[in-house]
Amino acid sequence: MRPIHMICLLIALGAIALAGPTWRREQPPFTEDKAPLVIALDLSQTMDAIDLDPTRIERAKLKLRDLLKVRNGARTALFVYSGTTHMVLPFTMDNSLFDLYLDSLTTSLMPGQGKDSAKALHTIEDFLKDETIPGTILFVTDGIEPHAIAAFRQFTARNTDKDDILVMGVGTSQGGPVRASGNRLLDDSSGRRVFSKLDVSALRSLSSIGVPATTLTLNDDDIRWIQRRVQHHLDAVQQNNIKTRWVNEGYWLTIPIAAIAVFWFRRGWTVRWTSTALTALILLPSPVGNANFSWLDLWLTPDQQGRYYMEKREYQKAAGRYQDSMWKGLALIRAGDDEDALNAFALSDSAESWYNQGNALAHLGRYSEAAQAYQRALAQRPAWQEAKDNLELVRSFIPKEKKKEDEEGTEIPPNLPPDQIKFDEKGKGGKRAKIQQMKVDPTKMADIWMRNIQTTPADFLRLRFAIQAAQERNR
Repeated sequence: MRPIHMICLLIALGAIALAGPTWRREQPPFTEDKAPLVIALDLSQTMDAIDLDPTRIERAKLKLRDLLKVRNGARTALFVYSGTTHMVLPFTMDNSLFDLYLDSLTTSLMPGQGKDSAKALHTIEDFLKDETIPGTILFVTDGIEPHAIAAFRQFTARNTDKDDILVMGVGTSQGGPVRASGNRLLDDSSGRRVFSKLDVSALRSLSSIGVPATTLTLNDDDIRWIQRRVQHHLDAVQQNNIKTRWVNEGYWLTIPIAAIAVFWFRRGWTVRWTSTALTALILLPSPVGNANFSWLDLWLTPDQQGRYYMEKREYQKAAGRYQDSMWKGLALIRAGDDEDALNAFALSDSAESWYNQGNALAHLGRYSEAAQAYQRALAQRPAWQEAKDNLELVRSFIPKEKKKEDEEGTEIPPNLPPDQIKFDEKGKGGKRAKIQQMKVDPTKMADIWMRNIQTTPADFLRLRFAIQAAQERNR
């Protein structure tokens, strides 16, 4: 290949790279990139069947622990159901807390028998209605009742662009007897042993209406399948979101450009064509004379340059490069410039903007204004737990300031007469004793208080489920 051909190829590749080819979208700042998951665990009596060792429910709990490890801190909520449905934990990223409550779950906690998958689905759908991040519901069960198939079909039709639903079957098609209390096997009213099988036909019916289903496996194939489906659903919904931006992938073309440039070291090319290229650079109008010019401008967009400096922890430089107001404000916050960060966040009217304005105002000690900013964020995104927590925190600071001002500005007049004086006429007198007030560390008091609590998580859940079931019956 002649040098002129190489020049043409380099020009073509460089033009394509500068044009900014793209094939995937970039999520905007402060957007969650881990898919939330709601687990609906079946606690009906058949989950005590022993066709899986030791029982179906214990094997399902082991699988859920493995799933939490794979999810790596993503938000997960837990519901249980039989004839009634109860929330055990709302969305949490604390795996230790999740594991504590998961370990205490048994079928004996449920206030009633039976199984109502449709009711569980409606309850969880109502729980997810205020969520802005598309989530997935995972049913862990040994069967779906035939009358519940219609509810699952309606759910998929209503949530084509939001929440998804998966089912993991627990059990075997051969089935096994059901364990009762005291390690006995359960008998029916006629004295025959209760035998439960995995409802494979119901799982096939779900697949036919667009609800993916799998069965519990001995290896991690089922865990990987679930996590892949959960994350794929979030990615697919966010790809359809017009607010997401396309990622500039032109930098990948620098690899073939660099490979072709290696040929410049061949004899007869270097002097002739390098001098020609240098002459062209000198003669062509160049932005190098501009004081604001950076060689990064040739390859990176301003926001990409800001990200580059953010990773190097040069936050002032990053703020100077960013054009996105949210990222600019974040860089200024990390640089310690709260006032300019507040101005940057104020350029947008989104819930994230008001939330970040509240953070900046709280850093500046302007707690009343911070509370108003968090309220504006919650008006647009009511289920934002972080904004609720921050709002409560800054509100706790506001009364303290007012109380301090009242103490400093109010003087108690001396020698005020008492409203009433009473004497103890029966008292015989006695020795005066000086009572020394003990100072107790609040942390130690909290530890003592927690140690005195005798209620286990299982007892707590059993009582709460019974109260909720009674309230539901009285409606």
